[in-house]
Amino acid sequence: MATNNLVAKIWSFCDTLRDDGLGYGDYLEQLTFLLFLKMADENKNQYNLPKRCDWQTILSSAQIIEDYENLLKNLSNAGGMLSKIFAGAQNKIHDSVKLKRLIKLIDGENWTNQDVDIKGEIYESLLQKNAENSGAGQYFTPRSVISAMVTCINPKPMETIADPSCGTGGFFLGALNHINEKPLSKEETTFLKFKAFHGWEIEKSTARLCLMNLFLHGVGDLKDTPDIQVADSLKRGTEGKIHENEKVSIILANPPFGVSSSDTPTIDLEQSKKEGYFLRKDFWVATSNKQLAFLQHIVAMLKTNGRAAVVLPDNVLFEGGAGETIRKKLLEETNLHTILRLPTGIFYAQGVKANVLFFDKPQESIKSGTKEVWYYDYRTNINHTPKKNPLKSTDLKEFIELYHSADLSKRKETWSQENPEGRWRKYSTKELLSRDKTSLDIFWLRNDSIIDLDNLPDPNDLAREIIENIEGALEGFKNIGLKLKD
Repeated sequence: MATNNLVAKIWSFCDTLRDDGLGYGDYLEQLTFLLFLKMADENKNQYNLPKRCDWQTILSSAQIIEDYENLLKNLSNAGGMLSKIFAGAQNKIHDSVKLKRLIKLIDGENWTNQDVDIKGEIYESLLQKNAENSGAGQYFTPRSVISAMVTCINPKPMETIADPSCGTGGFFLGALNHINEKPLSKEETTFLKFKAFHGWEIEKSTARLCLMNLFLHGVGDLKDTPDIQVADSLKRGTEGKIHENEKVSIILANPPFGVSSSDTPTIDLEQSKKEGYFLRKDFWVATSNKQLAFLQHIVAMLKTNGRAAVVLPDNVLFEGGAGETIRKKLLEETNLHTILRLPTGIFYAQGVKANVLFFDKPQESIKSGTKEVWYYDYRTNINHTPKKNPLKSTDLKEFIELYHSADLSKRKETWSQENPEGRWRKYSTKELLSRDKTSLDIFWLRNDSIIDLDNLPDPNDLAREIIENIEGALEGFKNIGLKLKD
């Protein structure tokens, strides 16, 4: 059966379970458990599951609820990948008839007569469906954005790749597919399978989905699991800093938006001893703004000559106070060479205005890390929606070509006095430092919907833009309110 049809067939069953109060996320989690057991059954020689913990046990069970719950409990105590995938696993489908129907639905397909990429594609499609239909996936990174980021960063075999807020592992899969485009040696294959990826995810259920996602794409096995930790990545490191042996070659990330509602990083030793704070001596400045904290954390995580691509909201480019300090330090201590301005309407939450910052971490002997920043404006006069007009990989083809990952020194602007509509333009560090608050929030293209009064945009587009602006403003006021409570 075609991937899309199979996804639709399985996903449609969720509507049946919603009448029992089962949400999209819970349904996806139950699918995770059942798909794993079905695949293990199809590859009995590869997987050695504990007794009475296999697919046939629940397929032939006369007491399905009791047997399924015992199976989940036993697998959570089995060790290795099994314990990580089934940690804290609970049955959320309490109607025995419906649980049996779902099991038979999954049993009707052979999930391993296809290659790993197809199985993974099916699971990825289910994850995206979950993002489309639930608030939990509101910042699900579009795969077209991930693809562009990975292509530009160009990860290579034997490089360590990290995501400090890895979610369901989308960036890891993008890097995995990119590296696998070329033949690998045995050593490179082993490294990619067991040592390349390092992720942190604060939500147990999401970390579980990430592990399963990687497993379906051939990363890890039942004994050796990829390094996906259920933890707050910002609190990593001993003695308040990330040590050299913990640093990585590449970071690809879309950190959570908003203001910290719990502990806050601080650079002050005495303050770190107080409740609600933790020490980060490798930060430039203390802040409760999650994105600004993660940006500093990512810089600290990078090895010398390491490189990063990070999705960040607009406020990181213009916010004063800690934001200004961090932007100046970023220009000084890293090579912030590229900013991709993303359009609105590509995330499942409306009003999100984001960018991708690309930077390298040069040798400490290089005093001025950034000489110029290249901007690609893919926002002005661009309209996308997650369902009707989603962002496609081809939409960012020009950016990828102009990025020129093979040699950044060979870049050429498309903007000029003669071509003011060019979307690719550079600014010197001197120009940026002279701006108020060292703002990196720059636009130069004419906004047709504002200037051309004789040719107004479609009313639906205009209404959508108004809604996005209002929701964006409300989110900003919410963050200010949270700050005032601190």
